[in-house]
Amino acid sequence: MAQRGVAVTGEVYQLRVVLAGISPLVWRRLLVAAETSIAGLHEILQTAFGWSDEHLHRFTIHAVEYGLWRPGSAGFSRDARQVRLDSFGLRRGERFTYEYDFTAGWRHDIRVEEILPRSARRRYPACSGGARQAPPEHFGSPEEFLALLQRWPPALIAIRMAEIISDLMDADGDAPAAEVIGERRDELARLLDLARLDKLDRAALNSALQALDSIPESVSDGRKQ
Repeated sequence: MAQRGVAVTGEVYQLRVVLAGISPLVWRRLLVAAETSIAGLHEILQTAFGWSDEHLHRFTIHAVEYGLWRPGSAGFSRDARQVRLDSFGLRRGERFTYEYDFTAGWRHDIRVEEILPRSARRRYPACSGGARQAPPEHFGSPEEFLALLQRWPPALIAIRMAEIISDLMDADGDAPAAEVIGERRDELARLLDLARLDKLDRAALNSALQALDSIPESVSDGRKQ
């Protein structure tokens, strides 16, 4: 089923997107319709990596920066909602970058793996491969995140969560349950985020991607600057 009446013709970019500076790798293989706008690709990447669009961002494609203007951001020479991916003449093997949260410094390295014919049997955008979840918002820079992972290996996370649950079960029966749980809610939520990082639910991700409206009805067909 094509989005917004777009005919099942044209090309699809198979993009390999890697979150730079993280080991083991956090990556996605995304299938994106060529007529997708830069603003649409921003929305796709936010969904694919579990970000919540709270920070500034920019793409750098052929040495030119693109993005949606936000308070505090630099201006962009072109409206990202009116620039299509296929206007760049991208070829197999070409690379570009997507940066998100300039304070933390998260960079996504994007490579065009293949340029494929559009299939009537598939919905776009889609994720056809990948591994691990991206760090949740506000986990700091890549260096800070890696240091956090070293402090909290999976075994230690399990031990600490068991301790918290045991403390809750042994809590004074006279204390309100909401008060007892509230004292540990933030720590538990943070530990759960860390415990889930190795798991990627691709079916759920594809459902979220297919809910996006990333192909505008009218975008510029102008070539790259």
